[in-house]
Amino acid sequence: MEGVSTTANPQTQAPAQGGYSGPAARTDDAQAFRLHLWEPLRATNRCGACHSVGGQSPQFVRDDDVNLAYSAANPLVDLSATADSRLVSKVGAGHNCWLDSDAACAAVITAYLDAWADSTSIGDGRQIELKAPPLKTVGDSRILPDDPTLFGATLYPLLTSHCVECHWEDAATAQAPFFAGADLAAAYAAVAAKVDLDLPQQSRLVVRLRDEFHNCWSGDCQSDAAELRSQIEAIAAQVAPTPVDPALVLSKALQLGDGVIASGGSRYESNQIALYEFKIGEGTTVYDTSGVEPALNLTLSGDVSWVSGWGLNFAGGKVQGSTSASRKLIELIQATGEYSIEAWVVPANVTQEGPARIVSYSGGVDTRNFTLSQTRYNYDFLQRTEQTEADGEPGLSTADADERLQAAEQHIVVSFDPINGRRIYVNGQFTGDLDPLPGGSLIDWDDSFALVLGNEVSGDRPWLGKLRLLAIHNRALTPEQIARNQAAGVGEKFFLLFSISELVGLPQSYILFEVSQFDSYSYLFNQPRFISLDATVQPSNSPLAGMRIGINGHEAVVGQVYSNLDLRLGGSAYSPEQGQLLSPLGTIIASERGVAGDEFFLSFERLGSHSHVFTEPMPLAPPPPVDGEPQSVIGLRTFDEINASMAELTGVSPSQSEVRATFDSVKQQLPAVEKIGGFLSAHQVAVSQLAIEYCNALVEDQALRSSYFPGFPFDSEPQSAFAGDRALMLDPLLSRMLGGGLADQPAEAEARAELNQLTDRLTACGASCEAGRTATVVKANCAALLGSAVMLLQ
Repeated sequence: MEGVSTTANPQTQAPAQGGYSGPAARTDDAQAFRLHLWEPLRATNRCGACHSVGGQSPQFVRDDDVNLAYSAANPLVDLSATADSRLVSKVGAGHNCWLDSDAACAAVITAYLDAWADSTSIGDGRQIELKAPPLKTVGDSRILPDDPTLFGATLYPLLTSHCVECHWEDAATAQAPFFAGADLAAAYAAVAAKVDLDLPQQSRLVVRLRDEFHNCWSGDCQSDAAELRSQIEAIAAQVAPTPVDPALVLSKALQLGDGVIASGGSRYESNQIALYEFKIGEGTTVYDTSGVEPALNLTLSGDVSWVSGWGLNFAGGKVQGSTSASRKLIELIQATGEYSIEAWVVPANVTQEGPARIVSYSGGVDTRNFTLSQTRYNYDFLQRTEQTEADGEPGLSTADADERLQAAEQHIVVSFDPINGRRIYVNGQFTGDLDPLPGGSLIDWDDSFALVLGNEVSGDRPWLGKLRLLAIHNRALTPEQIARNQAAGVGEKFFLLFSISELVGLPQSYILFEVSQFDSYSYLFNQPRFISLDATVQPSNSPLAGMRIGINGHEAVVGQVYSNLDLRLGGSAYSPEQGQLLSPLGTIIASERGVAGDEFFLSFERLGSHSHVFTEPMPLAPPPPVDGEPQSVIGLRTFDEINASMAELTGVSPSQSEVRATFDSVKQQLPAVEKIGGFLSAHQVAVSQLAIEYCNALVEDQALRSSYFPGFPFDSEPQSAFAGDRALMLDPLLSRMLGGGLADQPAEAEARAELNQLTDRLTACGASCEAGRTATVVKANCAALLGSAVMLLQ
């Protein structure tokens, strides 16, 4: 219609190579296939070199007829479980990947398939389908002993002879894990997950040389791998298997890889233009697996390391893209005029300043397009528009009093659109902080900037913590979409289905756990539930009590939070779709042999008609406590104690408006712990600011100062006021603030001498002092004593 403007949606897929003149797609699904899979894969540097007309079958990217390509592609894809598609597994196994990482290529194709499924309503985000796992009996296993002596006599000499150039902390090209370092115990801890005593030939150390030809020292990788294997076998020969107690009531066994991948279920990704899930786990490249071309891949530099279970740990380094690849952000975001930055973060602490950069699209400390950063307990969102400075100021921050940022895993989304301006969401909830500026436009963004994570491009604003996922969308996510992505979770998670069919007499019956790697040394088992994959099963009143988690042939020593369960399976608590929740709790189980080697099972005191009496082991007598590090007898007052002390010493109410505003402003800068070793110069600055405000309030209140300093001539000029009446000022301050009768306290004579010197310097102007100087000198003396160690130490 005339007079109605239209806006073209941004192009978020690779353009057709050389155009297409064949028949139009016959169906909406075929058109979605063309847009989301056929277009990005038919380039000759991807699949078009082989799987096109006259090439290798299946010809799913043929460019003569997209409908024939669609027919060839359908047997290769599963749009209800895209990650399980044959097209994905083939490339993931190493078939003609166009990137340096097969897993990255598989992730990119999965993103293409997700977009195809979403656009035709075949998929609703990423769906998760439970599948029956293989049935395995719990087996005996060998576990590395706690003592590293055996390792030191067998495998360790070989590693220190041939791997020390990389796998040593002080090596010129140091690369974790540091199993060839000088510290035997540390090397042993680092190598444990790389050794399989039950299957030495499957040890990661052996596979790395034998199958991946990783830095063979003799030139013959097979021979070197055999040498490593023989040393692992020598350890295994001296370690007795851990037998499984035949009296236990056991489920079937599972490894983490036997589970159904649970990560990313039902995420909203329709307007995603860059995605980093950190799945690769090695190397120096973080791949953009959004499927939106060009890929904005990032490079690790400095102190950044991979985290097991998907993630990066930032300890001073950064991860940065090129300016040319980063340009897609400005092109796709300016096309819509809005965007969202979504991240799962784990801040290392709540003391970081800087502000410390979490995600930034910038050109340096003072120029940016956008930045998400941390200042102590606050998230900060800076963005450049025509209404801001080049550095994005004024920024939007979460309120100090809310302390939204915590040193824990959090889902953070910052969004912008011209109507609502900037918004911040933490763990799925809008924080309520309002943008100080109206919406504005993004026309002033600079396309010469680069996307950087964990730091500034200049490297001098480091953020400490873990980043588990980052997604950039060229639309402002709605609260419903944000809540959906927050509920989907993050990281490499699995649904482990422990078979108990034989124990309860019901087909396809399982105890379902959501399991993830909590860190490099442990697993998180969460929210167990009973479920049958047979929809016709209706359990009726089967008892379940005393459930425990086992690992590698024995029950875990710690983490048995489900041992107190005592319930019945079935009834109104069970539904065929959701099963029956057994506990809302989660627990941590320590890893013993790493992800590839650890085998899990469940044991029960009672399940169905089976029972086993569990006897708690006798607790060991605690050893005598060891002497700790000497502790100082001197401590600091913390922030609330400082505020209360100053109020008591001056008589000023802490609710006085200027005092309260100052305290709210500097509260996070005041000491939070009593240890004297944690005192920083920033603490003293905050103490001084608060002391000055209390003393200002004392002197400016006529009634309060007359009561505090009776007889002192505030209205006299300094030369006369402090010549004969100085004691009328000093005596009240010293008597109120120094106190008396303490075993350890400042000497009054020394404190008086310091204040006399201060007064002399401040009144050196003599008769030429400005009006009001007398009150100013009293405030200075008061603040000097109130803000000193006299008040701060305890």
